[in-house]
Amino acid sequence: MPTETPVSATEDRSAVPAEMPPGRHLGLALIVIATAQLMVVLDATITNIALPSIQTDLHVSASNLAWIVNAYALAFGGLLLLGGRAGDLYGRRRMFRVGIATFTLASLLGGLAQNEGLLIGARIVQGIGAAISAPSALSLIATNFPEGKPRNRAMGVYAAMAGLGSTVGLLLGGVLTDYLDWRWVFFVNIPIGAAVLVGTKVLAEGERYTGRLDVPGAITGTGGLISLVYAITRGGEDGWTDTLTLGFFGAAAVLLVLFVTLQTRTAHPMMPLRLFKDRNRAGAYTSMLFVGVGMFATFYFLTLYMQQILGYSPVQTGLAYLPFSVGMGAAAGVSSRLISRLTPRQIAGPGLAVGAAGMFWFATLGPGASYVTHLMPAMFVTAVGLGMTFVPMTLGAVSGVRDQDSGIASALLNSSQQVGGALGLAVLSTVSTAAANDRLPNAAGTLYRALAMKDFGLVTRAGDALTHGYTRAFAVAAVFFIGALLITLFAINAGKQDQGESAPAAHMG
Repeated sequence: MPTETPVSATEDRSAVPAEMPPGRHLGLALIVIATAQLMVVLDATITNIALPSIQTDLHVSASNLAWIVNAYALAFGGLLLLGGRAGDLYGRRRMFRVGIATFTLASLLGGLAQNEGLLIGARIVQGIGAAISAPSALSLIATNFPEGKPRNRAMGVYAAMAGLGSTVGLLLGGVLTDYLDWRWVFFVNIPIGAAVLVGTKVLAEGERYTGRLDVPGAITGTGGLISLVYAITRGGEDGWTDTLTLGFFGAAAVLLVLFVTLQTRTAHPMMPLRLFKDRNRAGAYTSMLFVGVGMFATFYFLTLYMQQILGYSPVQTGLAYLPFSVGMGAAAGVSSRLISRLTPRQIAGPGLAVGAAGMFWFATLGPGASYVTHLMPAMFVTAVGLGMTFVPMTLGAVSGVRDQDSGIASALLNSSQQVGGALGLAVLSTVSTAAANDRLPNAAGTLYRALAMKDFGLVTRAGDALTHGYTRAFAVAAVFFIGALLITLFAINAGKQDQGESAPAAHMG
């Protein structure tokens, strides 16, 4: 998951900064903030590992399975800007507590869910909690740590949690699902969230600003995205001329047009459209929207492939992802050092080309692909490409932005990735299901029935059909990467970063 950045208030910034906490509490304050960041970030990947177990236990259909991922991403990405603004207006520590409490309660409800509807609902509430707490967490570093070495060290730990969260989520999700139950990927957040809430006593509240929340913008924007994703998902299952499918497409169009209209007229817009006037920012946002498609597809379809087709256990699946984490971390570190020597386009362009090559490599998977000679190198190549992309895209998003807009400019990049991933997963799961069912009707359901009946001939046919569907999805994801590459080459023209500037934190997926 990416590093979240708070939304800065843009109007009436008269406020009195709060006092820093005593020095002896700085260490505890850092632990509290870093732990909260880790919990929010790992929740995206920890659930992916448990998806096959959830599907079997709750009898989730192939089309609805993607909603367990998308519900979180849409709520998180769609409300992230509003959450940051709420922290500006009502106090960062207060909203941080509200977000963590909401996230923790939703985790309990998710772990207790007895059907897919309740689980998806809990995931939406988790996303809301993350959208409230994540921006405030980063803001609290500036509030609680004095400038210089203490703040720089705190920022470094925070960024490390963003990168570490994905890996920890994959490994922890495997261990909990294998040795306990998939419900523990949600229950594990309860003691962590409770400890964070207790620890917030050492955090300073921070300054507040005047203004108001753009609630109509949040409702129309997020509602429009949810309607669009549902329409795509339903269209793939019930037909594109289905009355309800067309109705949701229409609702999405109306809500999204209304959202844009509101953003041009309100005095306190959730998403200031002026940020899109600069070609670098507009290009970075659009590219990251496309990149989000490949990021979500990689974890989602690879997890299903490794567990359903190759027969990996959840623990084996988590360990199998280690090359992905290594490749992304190494490439992000290299690109951070290159941004003072090369332009963002010169780094992100090759990165996206490498990422597309990795996705095309995944598109050649067969039902019996070797991990060492096929899966592992394809993972590493894709991860290197993504790691080369995130840092320069962040630079492109904040290049030339006014100081008061720097927070929202960076947060919009994060939202673009989350929303792109949700929309992309809706499209790609539809593509995958349709391709698999063309070869074998109801391929996913047939696989489970064949395993129960020990009809290994039918298991082989179902596995072949599902693999065909997954590879078609990877091929489409590669096309999105190429689209991001073209946008990067033609839209992003920012120059090299000055030596005196600090590198932006990498957005880790």
